[in-house]
Amino acid sequence: MSEFFPPAIFFEGTWFEFNRVQLVRLIVLLVVLVAMCIIASRAKLVPGRVQSAVEIVMDFVNTSIIGNTLGLKDGKRFAPMLITMFFFILSMNLAGVIPGLNLAGTSVIGLPLLLAMWTFVTYVGAGIKKHGFLGYFKSETMPPGIPWPIYILLIPIELLQVLIIRWASLTIRLLANMVAGHMMIVVFIGMTHALLFSGSWLIAISPFAGAMALGIYGFEIFVAALQAFIFTMLTAVYIQLATSDEH
Repeated sequence: MSEFFPPAIFFEGTWFEFNRVQLVRLIVLLVVLVAMCIIASRAKLVPGRVQSAVEIVMDFVNTSIIGNTLGLKDGKRFAPMLITMFFFILSMNLAGVIPGLNLAGTSVIGLPLLLAMWTFVTYVGAGIKKHGFLGYFKSETMPPGIPWPIYILLIPIELLQVLIIRWASLTIRLLANMVAGHMMIVVFIGMTHALLFSGSWLIAISPFAGAMALGIYGFEIFVAALQAFIFTMLTAVYIQLATSDEH
């Protein structure tokens, strides 16, 4: 667990403390920004392999997430945000399986919380813009067709969901998956190392632990992509709920 709370590199004990987690995030951010700028500046009508890969991912987000929730027409307004969010979360998640970094940028609560707050501000702002302040909260907390006494229980529950539960669940889901994945990789790699240098008959089972570590490594890559998809999909769903005419 100490890897999630590394010692400070600069500005120890201040609000601007800079440690290994921030360093990993900064490296990933710079690499992605530079790579995307280079790809965009060299974009061709007939794309190469790298440009094709990026366009495939963008088309996947645009079709499978934006198109299936907001619709391609209404989703154009939020497409830059959602595509950026997907690439950002995916790259930060994959930092956990990159040698030399070995720690997901989303495995410490600050970044997942910031992304969840971005989602919260976006869907609340979009809902208020569409329905007005009172109209938005009425549509979220008072769905039509329900007997009025039920609203006594329903309004506080729905209000709690809109104001707290949605962004809190986004934060916890992303954080927990990245922390768990990192710990599993460390445990199995450590087990392989310990068995390999045990100097006893246990060395014979070290290949099995190593194979398991590689399996967990591959599974963590899958989880990294899956969590980027889920986070972005839920963001699109919350925006759709906030801007829809009927619930």
